[in-house]
Parts: sequence; structure tokens; C-alpha cells
Amino acid sequence: MIRQSLTKEIEHEGAQTKKMLERIPLDQFNWKPHEKSREIGQLAIHIAQTPAWTSRILAAADFDMLSFKREVPEINSPEDLVKISETNIENAVGDLQKTSDEDMVATWTFKRGNKVVFSLPRGVAIRTLAMNHLIHHRGQLSVYLRLLNIPVPGMYGASADEM
Repeated sequence: MIRQSLTKEIEHEGAQTKKMLERIPLDQFNWKPHEKSREIGQLAIHIAQTPAWTSRILAAADFDMLSFKREVPEINSPEDLVKISETNIENAVGDLQKTSDEDMVATWTFKRGNKVVFSLPRGVAIRTLAMNHLIHHRGQLSVYLRLLNIPVPGMYGASADEM
């Protein structure tokens, strides 16, 4: 079943993400590598919240970005980031367990007001907005850590810092 495959992937990538979020330096939460870049703290919060896309995609047939009210939590420790990520992963897995393959192939639409940005089968939308999006930003975060001389954890094997 589609949900079983996605569940395993979400759990695996969540465990990898935890290793990265645990290393966020709170004393440099506002640091960014370039004026056009996000601050490391903003990026880490975004990464911790990204798994929530699975639940959003499963909750309705469409999503309007213009009516979305993104909450920015107060972060006092790397553990706060990990907790947000783990909660979103747990919710995603729970919501996936309630779905069928029919649900996963049903069309889901991402909109900005009246404009359709894209429509995809739910399973593809989850892989795109929850998984690929997470992995993309986690890669950015690994560069931030490297630039701050913080050892980068390995994601798919050992990193240069772990060899």
C-alpha cells in the first residue's frame, strides 16, 4: 500500500532530520549566510514544521496558501525544534494510517487564492511538499552548519565530520 511506503519514508527521514535539528546553535539563531537567505532559526523552524504537510494534504481536497496562517513557535532549545518535528511526524503517520490507496491517488490541489498552482495525486503531493521539501531544506541547513563550523551529521552514511 502507498501509505505503508510513505510511512516508512517519513519515519526514516524524521530520524535523520532530528540529528540536524539537535545541532542548531541558539546563540546564533539569527545568523544567515547571505542577505537573501533565511536565518538559521527560521530555516530550522520551517524544517521542523514541514512534516505537517502530510496531514494538511490528507485533511482536504485542496489548500489555499493565501488563507493559511503559519504559526511561528517560540524556540528555547534545540529540543523544542525536535519536539515540533516529532509531533508533526507522529501526526503525519497517524493520518496516513487512516487513508486508503484510493485516498492517496485522489487529486489534491494547491492554490493561491483563485489561482491553481498545481494539482497532483495526494501521494505525489505528500512526497513533493512533505518529503522532497524537507530534504531540500535539510540540505540547506547542512551548509549553514558547515559555515558555522558545527559538525554536520551524516544523513545517508557518514559525513566528513564522522569519518
